[in-house]
Amino acid sequence: MAYHVPVLLHESIEGLDIKPNGTYVDLTFGGGGHSAEILKHLKKGKLYAFDQDEEALKNAIDDKRFTLIRSNFKYFRNFLRYHGVTEVDGILADLGVSSHHFDSPERGFSFRFEGPLDMRMNQRSKISAKVVVNTYSADELGNVLSLYGELPNARRIVITICKQREQRQIETVEQLAELLKPMFPANAQNKMLAQVFQAIRIEVNREMEVLKGMLLAATKSLKKDGRLVVISYHSLEDRLVKNYMRSGNFEGDVEKDFYGNVSSPYEQLNRKVIVPSDEEIKINSRARSAKLRIGKKL
Repeated sequence: MAYHVPVLLHESIEGLDIKPNGTYVDLTFGGGGHSAEILKHLKKGKLYAFDQDEEALKNAIDDKRFTLIRSNFKYFRNFLRYHGVTEVDGILADLGVSSHHFDSPERGFSFRFEGPLDMRMNQRSKISAKVVVNTYSADELGNVLSLYGELPNARRIVITICKQREQRQIETVEQLAELLKPMFPANAQNKMLAQVFQAIRIEVNREMEVLKGMLLAATKSLKKDGRLVVISYHSLEDRLVKNYMRSGNFEGDVEKDFYGNVSSPYEQLNRKVIVPSDEEIKINSRARSAKLRIGKKL
């Protein structure tokens, strides 16, 4: 059941600089496209993959060099230690929501389909989009939309949602989309709805805090000269990754030692961010916003 076309496949595999007998981690297994390619480059090496979505387990690869673990990748270091692994040669994280999720109405990730307000990547989680939309205070909801959706009219959106939920809970994707459509100009409707849904999805899955935890854990897990390869899909993610690789902190504040050397855990191997080619975007339109950054552990 391959349900995800791997984005920037050649570039990310090249960035990992795979050693045939090395140990590697795919933090976002999904449809298994990146993992399958990593295994092609291994001989006696080992690949550990993570995914919190139960459906991803159906794509598990039958290979003795491969281990798939159902877990949020923020816990990956603990699971590696459980398997006796303390250091690895490379870590790959493709932060995008899989095409399968967007195309599954019952998961509620896309306003293109009727479905429940869900958006949970881990369906064991208690926090869903329905919970965020119906129970967050006006201030909390406003912060989510402003910070994660970068919506200038977040306050108006929140007022509209709060008025509606006083009458009746908002339970489906269609109810939320139809409620908000009149607020947006016709030529920007889809774009702004996408920003609203992105913001709620990030909050439901705690994506920013999970990303920060992953970056810190990756630094502790990589061997010297090990590679960290991260594909992000929106400016908030990319900014965190860029700042951390450049400065070792999430604010991007560059600190220098006595000799003027930048105190960073990584050498950035691509100062200019890598983006998909026009050809790849034609084949896979969802690759359009992808940005790839590669760091080598110092």
